[in-house]
Amino acid sequence: MDLQLLVLTAAVSFVLALLAGPLCIPLLQRLKFGQQVRGEGPQAHLKKAGTPTMGGIVILLAFTLAFAKFSVVNTEFYVVLTATLGFGLIGLLDDWIKIAKRRSMGLTSLQKLAGQLFFSAIVCALLIRSGHGTGLSIPGTSIVFDGGAGFYYPFIVIMLLAISNAVNFTDGVDGLLSSVSAPAFGAYALIAMQATQFPAALGSSAMAGAVLGFLVYNAHPAKVFMGDTGSLGIGGALGAVAILTKQELLFLLIGGVFVIEMLSVVLQVLSFKTRGKRIFKMSPIHHHYELSGWSEWRIVAVFFGVSLILAALGLYLGKGL
Repeated sequence: MDLQLLVLTAAVSFVLALLAGPLCIPLLQRLKFGQQVRGEGPQAHLKKAGTPTMGGIVILLAFTLAFAKFSVVNTEFYVVLTATLGFGLIGLLDDWIKIAKRRSMGLTSLQKLAGQLFFSAIVCALLIRSGHGTGLSIPGTSIVFDGGAGFYYPFIVIMLLAISNAVNFTDGVDGLLSSVSAPAFGAYALIAMQATQFPAALGSSAMAGAVLGFLVYNAHPAKVFMGDTGSLGIGGALGAVAILTKQELLFLLIGGVFVIEMLSVVLQVLSFKTRGKRIFKMSPIHHHYELSGWSEWRIVAVFFGVSLILAALGLYLGKGL
């Protein structure tokens, strides 16, 4: 496999997302699949109520078609597909309940966790079947920690849950998640290519193209939101390619923006529960900047720039350059 195939996969996925947008957005509008906005969120977001959501279907459709077209079909192929579509299905159910019940909360935390654990278990079974190694590489070194299957598989289950939720937290400003995730998938595509992990490389390329195609309709002011359908699917895909490339820990750098978003939520909750004080005006941290006067365009531009730099550093450490 060469770079041309990665570019072709991304380009096809991008075009498919572009074509699917004008078909899906009017349909979502006719079905009245409008966004339910939380009252406790930024007041500026109240005007977004009613904007079509569940647009992540566009991303998952474009990704799946491009990935299935160009990838070899083996166990690793099913790992990427299971993590992406499985987590995306959980998000789809969550979005559907929000719309059907006309509320800002969908599945309960326990229901989401049960679904994530179910698909994570399938991913683990597929990895065991493929003879996937249980060592964890320390980025930038030749050190590999191998605690055996008893340590590794619980670790990657936690990792999949953490990444999918961190990515989900990042989806809160028009165009933010698509802009931030594209560099991360680009980095993992090149790392996977160098490691001859073809399904991970092509899956990353397909998802990069899909989120960029969706960005055309999701950039501020958004014509459609991806919903949890898209954000959880993107998170599942990122976790899968990080695992398949054996660069699990490198996600802390490549996906640094997602890590920061999740940490901002955790720190905010801990601070409020222990001290009764908030660290940020609102969490996740992109809302802090929004309430500090940053425009949505500025937030997306800055976070994209940070993501691009972190992806380049991760690419270097992962020997994808």
